[in-house]
Amino acid sequence: MRDILGCSDPDGNYLASVGSGPGRIWKVATATSIASLPKDNDEIFGFCRFSRSGDLNPVLYVTAMRSKGGSIVKWNTTSWKRISSTHIVRDPISAFNVSSDGKLLAVGTIQGDIWIISSASMRVQTVVRKAHLGLVTALAFSQDSRALVSASLDSSVRVTLIKDKKKYGLNLWFILFIILVAVAVYYGKSNRVVSWEP
Repeated sequence: MRDILGCSDPDGNYLASVGSGPGRIWKVATATSIASLPKDNDEIFGFCRFSRSGDLNPVLYVTAMRSKGGSIVKWNTTSWKRISSTHIVRDPISAFNVSSDGKLLAVGTIQGDIWIISSASMRVQTVVRKAHLGLVTALAFSQDSRALVSASLDSSVRVTLIKDKKKYGLNLWFILFIILVAVAVYYGKSNRVVSWEP
């Protein structure tokens, strides 16, 4: 008997079920399967979460294990077609969640590591190695997406504060700009110093 995990969309219209076989989409009103989520090659689907980004249609994220490690697959919730598949970690994924604003994804591994990913770029934003001594069993974002709580098989709980990379990056670029302007002004003044004889 295969393990089956599921999730529902924000409006409660659809359910997704995933496991070792292909995923399925179910319409809640009629309790019927309306779409299949086919696997690529040796994929094994693990967790799923729907997410809404602003006024756009929700997307469906599904974690998948392959021989090279854990990936996150993104699906269109209108056509139920695969949008992208992004390799994230080498270890098996043991926990997964999406922030309430849909901007961040969190992955926990069997090694106790935590990965926080930007949903827009699918790039890793933060990695906490050995956040737990045992495998990560649960992840949950705070309502404002500024913190992530994680729980582990070793009975530990951890809160990870999420830094705003955009603000940090903007400040860094502003500081570099000021330094470059100061250097340009300094060299501009030194080049203007010319000896003059009447």
